[in-house]
Amino acid sequence: MALIEKQLVDLTEVLQNGILQVRTANIIERDGVEVTRTFHRHVLSPGDDVTNEDPKVQAIANAVWTADVIAAYQASLVRE
Repeated sequence: MALIEKQLVDLTEVLQNGILQVRTANIIERDGVEVTRTFHRHVLSPGDDVTNEDPKVQAIANAVWTADVIAAYQASLVRE
């Protein structure tokens, strides 16, 4: 009876302001049959360091986070 635990980034959403919502599935299998699946979510803001993220998440961030998107996001954080 072999138990295998694996993680899979199964959903990445891009919000209007450039924020990325990333969902990771934590899957446990017993003898090749999935017995449980739980989820973890985290958020990445434009300009965040993505070097430790899944390669697909890195590719999405690099495509979406243009200099204009990062600047607009940073400007939206400034409060008077």
